[in-house]
Amino acid sequence: MTSSSVPLLPSTERALLHRIAVAQSEGRTPSLVGAVARSGRLVWTASRGDVASPADTQYRVGSITKTFTAVLVMRLRDEGLLDLDAPLERYLPGTGVGDVTAAQLLSHSGGLAAETPSPWWERTPGETRPDLASVLGERPLAHPPGRRHHYSNTGYTLLGSLVSALRGTSWEESLHAEILEPLGMARTTPLPVAPYATGWAVHPWADVLLPEPAEDLGLMAPAGQLWSTATDLCRFATFLAEGDERVLSRESVREMLTPAAPPLAGDGDGGYGLGVQLARREGRTLVGHSGSLPGFVAGLWTSVDDDVAAVVLANATSGPQPGALAADLVRIVAEAEPRLPEPWRPLPQVDPDLLALTGPWYWGTYAYGLKVRADGEVELQPLRGAGRGSRFRPRPDGTWTGLDGYYDGEVLRVVRRRDGSVSHLDLGSFVFTREPYEPGDAVPGGVDEGGWRGMP
Repeated sequence: MTSSSVPLLPSTERALLHRIAVAQSEGRTPSLVGAVARSGRLVWTASRGDVASPADTQYRVGSITKTFTAVLVMRLRDEGLLDLDAPLERYLPGTGVGDVTAAQLLSHSGGLAAETPSPWWERTPGETRPDLASVLGERPLAHPPGRRHHYSNTGYTLLGSLVSALRGTSWEESLHAEILEPLGMARTTPLPVAPYATGWAVHPWADVLLPEPAEDLGLMAPAGQLWSTATDLCRFATFLAEGDERVLSRESVREMLTPAAPPLAGDGDGGYGLGVQLARREGRTLVGHSGSLPGFVAGLWTSVDDDVAAVVLANATSGPQPGALAADLVRIVAEAEPRLPEPWRPLPQVDPDLLALTGPWYWGTYAYGLKVRADGEVELQPLRGAGRGSRFRPRPDGTWTGLDGYYDGEVLRVVRRRDGSVSHLDLGSFVFTREPYEPGDAVPGGVDEGGWRGMP
């Protein structure tokens, strides 16, 4: 029995409820919703404050929108319509920042300014900025492109316009057809659809409220427009963990979750992928995004290793920290109810030539073990202590590509002698032999004729 068929324990649900209750009270927010997904389905949702339907009430999610925009961009790349590393000018001419690439915009390393020129774009109508020139202003770059991570809302406006230019449709139309409809996210919309929460500002020194405007952001929509629900965002969190061939392959989603820009000092230790925030919390890797717009804050984190995702939605301009709260919800479930491993099952069949490659290999005197994985990949790991291990995926030409660690992206080749027998493994020019420094093996530099000896 796997965790997908097991509901949360009452003690876990009580701990989750207590955590959001404390956050809503101490954060002084009119309402707060928390939700947890496990094994691809919503397993818990609850609210504090005035919420008619915790699972189905829309909140504005702010910059979580950026991850949706990034998925649209990655789809263009996968279809061959976009080179992520090509200058933007090739696809969207006349912006004034044409040397920046889509990859740099996705990872916030394009050097663009964080915000638009005045007035504050989040509290003014989109018509205030009718074109890209008014979005970017006279000084669109704050840093040289490619040098550092600098979070940029204007960069995602450019990406949304890039999607529109290459698709020939609006960003909203592409979003609905390519992501929301395939994933069944019917309650995620550019404009609010009842039931939805009202956005509030809470006075910092008194328990009174002020309504916040909910503007249509126009060209800035790809940076933060969306409204969504706990249920829909848990579906999206599952997509970020697993991929979905109707939207984006597991391989392309994995690419999005790979660090592309290091964090600045004080920003944590996770970095930023392609449209995805990354974080390390108490030894746990989290992927997702946070968001805020006047009247709302939101957080979404997924721990792929724990198979747990959490969503937090609140209708206050400031107060609870949604990212920290969502991380706590993941931690509570992961620690109270650790993921059950999949049952071990023997492979239905295996290639005899591949099976012959398994077992010990030596890089110099470092001992490694190669094993076949159930998913058809192979794994090469050090047998003692820390070392450079990696998983490898087969390629049509008979070689293997590294998927993680030091050998991520490197090519593993099986080198054979003239009689067809295996001589050694070549991994990015490193030679792995069946015996350490065996005479006659293909050891770079050769082997001393005297062989192994004691200390004279």
